[in-house]
Amino acid sequence: MRVVACPDKFRGTASAAQAAAAIEAGIRRYAGSAVGVACLPAADGGEGTLEALGGPNRTSLVTGPLRARIEAEWRLERDTAIIEMARASGLLLAGGAERNDPLAATTAGTGELIAEAVASGARRVIVGVGGSATTDGGLGALDAMAPLARLAGVSVVVACDVRTRFCDAARIFGPQKGASPPQVKLLTRRLERLADLYAERYGVDVSEMARAGAAGGLAGGLAAGMRAELAEGFEVVADEIGLAEAIEGADLVITGEGRLDAGSFDGKVVGGVLAMAAEARVPAGVIAGAREPGFELDAAMAPRDQAPATGLVVLSERYGPTRSTTDTLSAVSDAAAALATDLMPPGGVGG
Repeated sequence: MRVVACPDKFRGTASAAQAAAAIEAGIRRYAGSAVGVACLPAADGGEGTLEALGGPNRTSLVTGPLRARIEAEWRLERDTAIIEMARASGLLLAGGAERNDPLAATTAGTGELIAEAVASGARRVIVGVGGSATTDGGLGALDAMAPLARLAGVSVVVACDVRTRFCDAARIFGPQKGASPPQVKLLTRRLERLADLYAERYGVDVSEMARAGAAGGLAGGLAAGMRAELAEGFEVVADEIGLAEAIEGADLVITGEGRLDAGSFDGKVVGGVLAMAAEARVPAGVIAGAREPGFELDAAMAPRDQAPATGLVVLSERYGPTRSTTDTLSAVSDAAAALATDLMPPGGVGG
C-alpha cells in the first residue's frame, strides 16, 4: 500500500513540508508502519517553491525591495539554481502593503541572485515568482544583471503562480501591494512604456504574453531580456519532484491548502494534484483550512468518467476555527486519518 502526501502550504499556520509530515502521521496512525508514504510538499511557483524543491543551501547579500541590504536564501544543486523572488523582492520584506512603497519597490535583488547563481556555475535557473512587493516590470532585475550578454546560454524557467498579462499587473495586484488608485494608473502607464521598451530593445512583445504580469511584470522582463520560459508554477514543481511518477500506482493521494475556492483550480496545487490523481485513477483527498462560502469540491472539478473517489475535510468546519488555526498540524493529521478511513481499500493495510 502506498500513499502520496503532496499539500501546498497552509498560509500563516503550516508550511507545505510540515503539512506533508502531519498527513504522514495521520496515515500511519490509521494504517501502521506497513504503508509507504511519499511526502512531496508542493507549490505553485509562489512562496514555498524553494522549500518544495529542496530548501535553501546558499545565502547571499542583495538589494531588498526597498533597497535595504538583506540576506536572501536560494539553492544551487549541480548546475541548477532555485530562486524564490519573494526571498529577495517580497512584500513581507517591505513590511507588508502598509509599509511598502509600490512605486519604488524594485526587483534588483532577484536579478542579483540570478547573476550570482550563474557566476557560481548554474546553467539552468528556476525562478519562482509570487508574493512580490514590486510592479517594476522586471527592469530592476535586468539592470542588476547587466550586461546580459554575460548570462548567454543560461536556461531560465519562470514558475508563475498567475496567468496575468504584463500591462494588467498593476490593476490586478497593485492594491494588494499598497498602491492607491492614482498609483495604479501610474504603474500601468509605466508597464505600457516598458512593454514598448522591451519590444524595441529585445525584440520581444510581452504585452499580450500569458503570465508576463506575474510578480508585477518580473516574468515579462525575464522573458524579454533573458528569453525565459514562462511556465505554470505547479507544473514546474511537479516535474522537478517527480509527482506524476509518485502518484502512478498509488493507493491514495492527499493534498491540501489553507483556503479552498475556485482559484484552487486555476493553476494551483490542489487542482493540479486532483487532475493528476484522476488521470492515474487514484482516489484523492483534500484537506483545507477553510473554504469559500458555498464552495463545493465536486462542482469545481471537471466531469470525469469512472472517476476515482474524492474526499474533502475542511478543518474549520470539522474541528472548529480555533483548532484549525492554532493547532493546525494536529488537525491535519486527524483529517488525513479520516480520509484514509473513507478512501483507502477495505481492510486497510495488511487486512
